[in-house]
Amino acid sequence: MIVITAPTGDIGRQVLDHLLDRGEAVRVIARDSSRLPARVLVDAEVVQGSHGDADTIAKALRGADRLFWLVPPADSEDADRAWRYYLEFTRPASQEAASRGVRMVGITSLGLGYEGEAGLLSAALAMDELIEATGVPYRALALPFFMENLLRQVRPMAERGTFSLANTADRPLLTVATRDVAAAAAALLLDTSWNGQARVPLVSPDRLTPDAMAEIISETLGHAVRYQQVPLADFRDRMVRRGASPALAQDMADMAAAQNDGIYDAVPRDPASVTATGFRQWCHDVLKGGGRMARQPE
Repeated sequence: MIVITAPTGDIGRQVLDHLLDRGEAVRVIARDSSRLPARVLVDAEVVQGSHGDADTIAKALRGADRLFWLVPPADSEDADRAWRYYLEFTRPASQEAASRGVRMVGITSLGLGYEGEAGLLSAALAMDELIEATGVPYRALALPFFMENLLRQVRPMAERGTFSLANTADRPLLTVATRDVAAAAAALLLDTSWNGQARVPLVSPDRLTPDAMAEIISETLGHAVRYQQVPLADFRDRMVRRGASPALAQDMADMAAAQNDGIYDAVPRDPASVTATGFRQWCHDVLKGGGRMARQPE
């Protein structure tokens, strides 16, 4: 039995699809089962609740031997510093998985060994340490910037011909497509031969700056789109105006500052870590459709 957390998120829903396509026995943890696709309600078991809750995770892991782990975003208005949230959310699951001998496949960040504050990325790396300290078999999918983050900017790209981040315009920003992450996660969940603990870096074949991304986006969408770099202080203030807690806004700003400082370069790239989807292909398949996968030729 494989337990899937965050089954309605970008990565979790794709992992779930991979496993259901293979006919695997799957159990999902969901706060709101009404958000699950009809297929999941028919083909998978559903445990209602939060996977950060000790009773819920204990119920979900009964009889299970594998767990896909992803910490969901904190509630914006109530968010404390990210490291505290990540650790408190993860502790019950890591302890329960260790006590039952459940293998964990988790979503985390590139940047192990980075010296400095990195906000959400530091929190994810601290989560890994917590999980590993339990001795549970663990594969940490270590990731850079998600290409899908750009889907939040489809409207300004269309209406104003711009997209904006707090990342340095002329510094390469490593990226990855969530479909490649989901495929790697599903493969590890299906492979019952591994043990121990290891990090699995995943990055796209590109090393593009935001300015270079803008050129590819322009070519794909057929109209000019340019990149606007937002100063970190303005980025933080903008998040607060949109409803984020000051703590969460600071963590997001610290994450962007660490990206600008090369946190993703702290781990050397390995050919085995390079994923299938390049940025141009992702723009054609996903961004051009406003987030909906383009139909591929048969």
